[in-house]
Amino acid sequence: MQDSVQPAEAGVAPRVRRAVVIRKLQIGEIPKALGAGWNDFRTAPGYGLVVGGAHVAVGWLIILLVRLSGFHSLAYPLLTGVALVTPFSAAALYEVSRRLEKGEKLSWGAVLRSVRDSGGRDLGWMCLVSLFAFIIWVDFATFLYLMFYGLDMPDPTAFVQQALTTSKGIAFILTGNFFGGLIAFAIFSLTVVSYPLLLDRDVDFATAMISSVKAVRTNPLPMLAWAAVIAVLLALGLMTALLGLTIVLPLLGHATWHVYRAVVEPEPPPGGGA
Repeated sequence: MQDSVQPAEAGVAPRVRRAVVIRKLQIGEIPKALGAGWNDFRTAPGYGLVVGGAHVAVGWLIILLVRLSGFHSLAYPLLTGVALVTPFSAAALYEVSRRLEKGEKLSWGAVLRSVRDSGGRDLGWMCLVSLFAFIIWVDFATFLYLMFYGLDMPDPTAFVQQALTTSKGIAFILTGNFFGGLIAFAIFSLTVVSYPLLLDRDVDFATAMISSVKAVRTNPLPMLAWAAVIAVLLALGLMTALLGLTIVLPLLGHATWHVYRAVVEPEPPPGGGA
């Protein structure tokens, strides 16, 4: 990817977009990123608790709506699918980590203003990508359920019992988790670097997604390990009646920023060369 020069107004020097350089990532950087993310959370816990608490509230609302509608089979894909859009909602946490890193002032106004000004329209496009992925996720889960169970809607207890004790139920779980994992990793590849990159650098959303995929292709094992850590921690959060997400989501949000810092070469200062 070559540096590009943006058109300049009269009397204004042209703006240069520096190429995004992907570095080799060691698996040992993953626990370091988690440690750094935990330190950021402890330093400014209010931001993470608000983001995590909002997700818990949304999760409880999903459970309530599923119970009222009777579509119990959608509870699991809806709750897990929310993870596909968390990179967007965690944008404030990336900005908090960036400000802590730079020693800049922290306030909700400054954080939200910076997210709006830095990401701009391209961050909105990335949000649409995440929402589209969520729709595909739910559509796939619905199709899979209909393929195995048809229009039969057992109560939650009977459904769980069937899923865990019958050959059809076990096949349903294995098939759903296998293909669901493939979808989740594809979305992970598109977003693991793109969201923090949009906040940190002057790039468009297409470049951000390409850079994210390149980061995963360059570092397949470390990125697979990072995806596994995310999956395990989110599963633990879901198993605590969602309450654990108030800690898990801020930790992952801050840690994602540090994974980004480890895998993407910092942008050189103006006039400092490519």
